[in-house]
Amino acid sequence: MDMKPKRKVITENGDTGEDLVLATLIGNGDDVGPLVRHAFETGRPEPLVQQLKNVVKKKETEIEDLCKTHYEEFILAVDELRGVLVDAEELKSDLASDNFKLQEVGSAFLVKLEELLESYSIKKNVTEAIKMSKSCIQVLELCAKCNTHISEGQFYPALKNLDLLEKNYLQNIPLKSLKMVVGKTIPVIKSHIEKKVTSQFNEWLVHVRSSAKNIGQTAIGHAASARQRDEEMLERQRKAEEQNVAALGELAYSLDVEQIDDDAILKFDLTPLYRAYHIYTCLGNSEQFREYYYKNRMLQLSSDLQISYGQPFVESYQIFLAQIAGYFIVEDRVLRTAGGVLSADQVETMWETAVAKIASILKEQFSHMDSATHLLLVKDYVSLLASTLRQYGYEMGPINETMDNSRDKYHELLLEECQQQITNVLSNDTYEQMIMKKDTDYESNVLAFHLQTSDIMPAFPYIAPFSAMVPDCCRIVRSFIKGSVDYLSYGMHTNFFDVLRKYLDKLLIDVLNEVILDTIQGSGIGVSQAMQIAANIAFFERACDFFIRHAAQLCGIPTRSVERPQDTLTAKVVLKTSRDAAYLALLNLVNAKLDEFMALTENINWTSEEISESNSEYMNEVVIYLDTILSTAQQILPLDALYKVGSGALEYISNSIVSAFLSDSVKRFNANAVMALNNDLKMLENFADERFHSTGLSEIYKDGSFRSYLVEARQLINLLSSSQPENFMNPVIRERNYNALDYKRVATICEKFKDSADGIFGSLSSRNTKQSSRKKSLDMLKKRLKDFN
Repeated sequence: MDMKPKRKVITENGDTGEDLVLATLIGNGDDVGPLVRHAFETGRPEPLVQQLKNVVKKKETEIEDLCKTHYEEFILAVDELRGVLVDAEELKSDLASDNFKLQEVGSAFLVKLEELLESYSIKKNVTEAIKMSKSCIQVLELCAKCNTHISEGQFYPALKNLDLLEKNYLQNIPLKSLKMVVGKTIPVIKSHIEKKVTSQFNEWLVHVRSSAKNIGQTAIGHAASARQRDEEMLERQRKAEEQNVAALGELAYSLDVEQIDDDAILKFDLTPLYRAYHIYTCLGNSEQFREYYYKNRMLQLSSDLQISYGQPFVESYQIFLAQIAGYFIVEDRVLRTAGGVLSADQVETMWETAVAKIASILKEQFSHMDSATHLLLVKDYVSLLASTLRQYGYEMGPINETMDNSRDKYHELLLEECQQQITNVLSNDTYEQMIMKKDTDYESNVLAFHLQTSDIMPAFPYIAPFSAMVPDCCRIVRSFIKGSVDYLSYGMHTNFFDVLRKYLDKLLIDVLNEVILDTIQGSGIGVSQAMQIAANIAFFERACDFFIRHAAQLCGIPTRSVERPQDTLTAKVVLKTSRDAAYLALLNLVNAKLDEFMALTENINWTSEEISESNSEYMNEVVIYLDTILSTAQQILPLDALYKVGSGALEYISNSIVSAFLSDSVKRFNANAVMALNNDLKMLENFADERFHSTGLSEIYKDGSFRSYLVEARQLINLLSSSQPENFMNPVIRERNYNALDYKRVATICEKFKDSADGIFGSLSSRNTKQSSRKKSLDMLKKRLKDFN
């Protein structure tokens, strides 16, 4: 900026310093405001006013001086102004004349101009009216389209029209009344659309709930088909492995695996849900819809989880579980495809609620079940439910735990059923050897359980060494294994063979073995029944190997892994013990029957006066009975059992003979009775030798024989028949010839050995010297035995 030149102020005489400062400020054009403000703030304006007046006087003096200096120039300027004034008057006159003429000429144009302006105004009004009409027509057309969409149920286009009206047209509607009507109607229409969509959605909720059962049943059916295909594949692989098929790998890879798209199979329409959620989103109420959906589906789930106690659970469990499966298949589809209607946490909450309730219901229902079949049916369907829902990412942990916890309950029921069946089989069994007339009978009763004693197919009719109870009980055991595997399969544990073996041992030991022992110990059993039961037990022992292999096969374990001795069933040892008990019971029955035949104290004439040259009748019956027993035993019992039966019976006969001499009812006996018993004993010894060799026992028991079990009776008869019985007291002779005899028994028996008047040791007058010396030797033996005792 250009600085103004400061004027030089000449100080006159009499000026004060303040007047000089003020004059300088004014002359320089500076602001005197601060001085004025200061004067009034201090309350002294008068000096300032005086100073200002002084300044004014000075300026007036300066002006007068200036005018005096330029007077001539001023006069010239005034003259020039007067000339200009004259010219201006002339110009004004000319302008007035021209204006008049212009007024005359332009008045007509002015009229036309007014008419033109009026036309322009009308045109403008018409244009605005047309524009308003077009705008209103567009609004009305949108309203009409909106009504059409609503009437046709096309709510999304209707909402788009409403949104267009609200954003682009509502504020620009020129007609106020129309604007008000449209503005009030839009919220009403939105509310109507929301109600209609909600109504349609509620109908879908009802429909999808009613469809859930069919959806679940279809999905579970496909899971069952897939399981069956897997089982068939495993069965083919197992058979190939057992047959050592070299192309096992090719077989495994050549199997057709059908890939199934569950979404394509399980056809259910979620369009109403998608539409409703989209409409609510367009209305800005998406969160409200999500809450509404979740709340209603939770209510439906709560209702689906209620079971009817008016109907047995075994009749309703499939519908109940299929409904739950369908429900969560729908929820999985909603979670994946509905764009945020459900969150993963909400589905998880639903699932946890359902799992806890299902586990509780199953636990309660299982506690009331009294049929293993019913429990297995429910468990199998639950495992299919688990397999189905596991494909959709649902974990079945608590439900599987419930199934696992009910394992003992199921097997208890299964054992009870098997016990009843086995009891019925044994009670209805005739305990006669089973006759098979054709090869199919042989295959189903012998080969099916590996009971054959030879790999060669026998001639038919074939008489089996066991009775019908053996294959019947084997079928029950096989059915138990199948039932146990069916329950243990598809549970929490994939390797359940050890669990199955434990339950199989329990069946064979606590059920089959106990029923057999009860039968053996029963009062209505005879010798033939006891013998057949003993034979049957031996075949049950053999069947144990089949049972363990069959169990391994069903568990998917190679059979070679259970063929080691340490892997055998404990029941096999227990059954062997029971077989020994059966042999003991058989011997007791045989011995009881032998007692009936022998009754020596009644059948023997202990003081006979005649020497019997023939065998006693009772001994003939005993030999015939023993021959029958051993012949039957040879057919159905193993050789070691045959040996036990024969040796036990002969030993009992030997003991019976000795006991007869010791019986209180036998007060005395003579040599004739001893000779008769000797004849009977010889007959029995001959029979024992013949049977021992004819049965083939001599090839096995080379150091023994049946005769050896008659040794006590034989040594006693030999002693009583000896010419020098006092040799019994000779240690060497006694060890060689009488080692089975007891001192006390011999002493008691010898005391009863008396001679009669007409007997072999009669009076000396009628007997020779040899008999007399024999009597003396016997008396000497009695005396020495008395001294020894």
